[in-house]
Amino acid sequence: MSEIAASASISKSLLFYYFLNKKELYMYLWDYCSQITMEYLKKYNCSEQKNLFDGMVQGMKAKMEIIKLYPDMARFTIKAFYEKDEEICASIQESYHKHFSLKASNTILNLNPNQFREGIDLNMMYKDMYFASEGYLWEMVQRGNVDYKKMEDGFYHLIEFWKSIYLRKENNNEHN
Repeated sequence: MSEIAASASISKSLLFYYFLNKKELYMYLWDYCSQITMEYLKKYNCSEQKNLFDGMVQGMKAKMEIIKLYPDMARFTIKAFYEKDEEICASIQESYHKHFSLKASNTILNLNPNQFREGIDLNMMYKDMYFASEGYLWEMVQRGNVDYKKMEDGFYHLIEFWKSIYLRKENNNEHN
């Protein structure tokens, strides 16, 4: 809390006036970051895409804009997600999984299983792509001084890879 107060050029006591402890501050910031993220995902019509990969591209564009506009927010959400304080970590993880479960359920409901290779577990496929995407963004942001073009190109490469392994051949050709 001392470091945060110093960075904000305020006294530690003023910070404690608004937030009783580190957990309360983190959860306030986490919820605010979640709200901004949801606004950008809505702005980019991510949930309204009929094609999974189009939705992923729109989601990537939304997150890229957030990272460009709010680089400290991106760093905070990553730091908060991997917070070592067990109580804070548990609250962050609970909030994250609530949002992830809702998003995953809505996305999977809208998928047409016939466009994917036979025998593909759609839930597992979605989780694989989602966590790989988040891990990729995490790695790029952690490096600092983000090269947005390189990040975007790398993400497009991941999407093309997923298309090649998950889509039926006839659907894969339609999406290229």
